[in-house]
Amino acid sequence: MSNRGESQDGGRQNRALRGRAGRMKNGRGSGRASSGIVRLWGRHAVEAALKNPDRHHRKLWATREGVETLEGELPSDFPIEWAQSADLARLVARDAPHQGLVLECEALEDIFLADVLDGDPSRPVVVLDQVTDPHNVGAIMRSAAAFNACAIVTQDRHAPPESGTLAKSASGALEVLPWVRVVNLARALEEVADAGYWRIGLDGEAESTLAQALPAGPVALVLGAEGDGLRHNIVQHCDAVARLPISEAMESLNVSNAAAIALYAAATRETL
Repeated sequence: MSNRGESQDGGRQNRALRGRAGRMKNGRGSGRASSGIVRLWGRHAVEAALKNPDRHHRKLWATREGVETLEGELPSDFPIEWAQSADLARLVARDAPHQGLVLECEALEDIFLADVLDGDPSRPVVVLDQVTDPHNVGAIMRSAAAFNACAIVTQDRHAPPESGTLAKSASGALEVLPWVRVVNLARALEEVADAGYWRIGLDGEAESTLAQALPAGPVALVLGAEGDGLRHNIVQHCDAVARLPISEAMESLNVSNAAAIALYAAATRETL
């Protein structure tokens, strides 16, 4: 399904090379606005961040009970400030379940789209079009990591930043799943196609089901925000649109639930 002809493939390869060269020239290929400092909380998010060799840690505020829940031991020189649970509550979002652990660290380094597309083609790519709720994005990350996706791709301007809320919802997936932030999502989808991926946009009004639309080869799953769905320009950059075969009793699914089902379908399909 993804064979588009030799002349077309050659043109796409040339466009891809030009695009990658341009990104490497200005050094901002992922489109992330700034590196910044983030605070992560909760056992899974903090533990995953502590185990991530690419994460630069600054300080851990913790209760002794919270540290006891962590797997392994922290280095003896790790900067820890012991605190009471009520003190930690003042460092995080209101009513956030910090579980006795708040880690201040630097945001993860930028990741280039070309880097993740050069990996295992059997692993799907998840592309989110203006999904702005950090709880949804975090939950989608968790499913994407569970079903062996190679990356999640979002647009910088219309996606949540890296945060404690997102990391808590991702339950550790933020540290293991590459997150590519791009300036222009349509151009990113062109690059995804250049790499040989079949781009499927999820749309509840589509005629084909996802099972019918899934190819045997590399696939990119494209999901839009709840309510608005995929923008017209993003649909135009998909090779197919498909729906999940849900009951007529329900109008739609939460975008994170839809992503989990789509990822399961991609993981269990017959591949080449």
